[in-house]
Amino acid sequence: MPDPLEDSAEFKAQILKDPQALLEDVDVMKALISAGDGRAGRNVVDLRGVLVERLETRLGRLEDTHRSVISAAYENLAGTNQIHRAVLALLEHEEDYAAFLATVAEDLPNILAVDFVRVGLETAARDEGLPLGPAGPLAPVVVALAPGAVAARFGIPGAGGTHRAVLLRQSHAADARLFGDREGEVQSEALLRLDFGPGRLPGLLILGAHDPRRFSPDQGVDLLTFFGAVFERKMRRWAE
Repeated sequence: MPDPLEDSAEFKAQILKDPQALLEDVDVMKALISAGDGRAGRNVVDLRGVLVERLETRLGRLEDTHRSVISAAYENLAGTNQIHRAVLALLEHEEDYAAFLATVAEDLPNILAVDFVRVGLETAARDEGLPLGPAGPLAPVVVALAPGAVAARFGIPGAGGTHRAVLLRQSHAADARLFGDREGEVQSEALLRLDFGPGRLPGLLILGAHDPRRFSPDQGVDLLTFFGAVFERKMRRWAE
């Protein structure tokens, strides 16, 4: 017959070899805790305390994950609401170009939580950086870009275009030709490529922010891509 002492020694060796497996086995832990109920002594290890501590650690991790998910959901909802409000603001003006530009310059920064909004249109008729807007305070809202400038800014010099619709970048890339003397105030920006249809030169919608963390390459661009698509459709009737 097998020697109980030898079996016990072998069992003990297995436990000491991989104690983690024992602690991960819920049924074994329940049996040990149940067997230890009503017994106490200086040689008794408090397995219940060990299990509770491990469960508390797991619960803490789950709570952290839960908070992160909830926070991300709220941020996504807030971003969606911003884009919806911005789209509705653009749809207010069907024929009045000056009113449309006023919305771009004055309303969109507040709605989208940015500090500057500029529209750049590729054209061979004006030097790059010159205003294309109507005379007055709204003139700098729309500026001229050299043909091919949009593709160059998206990293494809000389190409006819790029598949990317949105480019997020930090302050070192801010362009004085787009922001003029305000260029030094721009710490991050979002460039939205505008496609005005076959046979027409493209453009850019530029959102600039003082906050260097407002736009960064690791952020999602789905909402901005949608907004850019709406904006380009509104601009098609006025873009040359």
